[in-house]
Amino acid sequence: MTSIVFMGTPAFSSPILRMLVEEGYDVVAVVTQPDRPVGRKKVLTPPPVKVEALEHGIEVLQPEKLKGSAEWLRLQELQPDLIVTAAFGQLLPEEVLALPRFGAINVHASLLPKYRGGAPIHQAIIDGEDTTGVTIMYMVKKLDAGDIISQIELPIEDTDTTGSLFDKLSSSGTQLLKETLPSILAGTNSRTAQQESEVTFARNISREQEKLDWSKSARDLFNQIRGLNPWPGAYTTFNGTTVKIWSSQLVEGKETALPGEIIETNERFVVQAGDGKALELVELQPSGKKKLTVDEFLRGVGQQYTLGERFE
Repeated sequence: MTSIVFMGTPAFSSPILRMLVEEGYDVVAVVTQPDRPVGRKKVLTPPPVKVEALEHGIEVLQPEKLKGSAEWLRLQELQPDLIVTAAFGQLLPEEVLALPRFGAINVHASLLPKYRGGAPIHQAIIDGEDTTGVTIMYMVKKLDAGDIISQIELPIEDTDTTGSLFDKLSSSGTQLLKETLPSILAGTNSRTAQQESEVTFARNISREQEKLDWSKSARDLFNQIRGLNPWPGAYTTFNGTTVKIWSSQLVEGKETALPGEIIETNERFVVQAGDGKALELVELQPSGKKKLTVDEFLRGVGQQYTLGERFE
């Protein structure tokens, strides 16, 4: 039986691990990130893949860094036939890539060579892409640069957020890997080198990328808000305080209004963008408050936000 070491961390990866187990592959160990403090109370929380692995009685390894660790020695003892990774969160050392006889493959949430890196789903939405997808690829020492084995394409709808697209791509990636694995193990799979001239990158989201710039077009701001939902969230400032914006709608603006200006507070809360269009803000979170629907916002703290004042 083919022995597999699976490496992954977030909820995106869990269905892929579950599929491997249900399809009868011998998953001999799971490597994932260490437990981390989560929430305001900093509760030490295991990554979703660890929870999934323990439910199946699979050995779990959680190195801060794999290279030179005790977990690396354990992988050498296990001598897996194949390594499968999906949103693991660490680059694999060359000696790890060379360990399995069938190599190491990755389930990547983009249509490579576009969006190499750690935030391909966020960035595809922020950039206003119409389509995205999943790529199964061989791993090499260079970030997401290995040969492509198979791909599947999905549309990005205006109703999609990073959260909804995570779920769709996780499901599609699971099915694609299920269909692709037999050819990899039989040595009959195709492999296509990536065109370096078409490479783009999607680095991890920075704090600067989270801030809304109201001089941008309403469409760009709309995409940014969707691309940062449900994490880390887009934000703006009002009188020096932070307000997170979780969802919005594109609406008509006001010819004489300035970017960031509040132009409607009666039942709707509308803010002017930089191209003459505007955004109706649907879900907001003022600093120190929970997420509020626009109705809750306008009945409460929103009354401090008056027509003609501006977000910065």
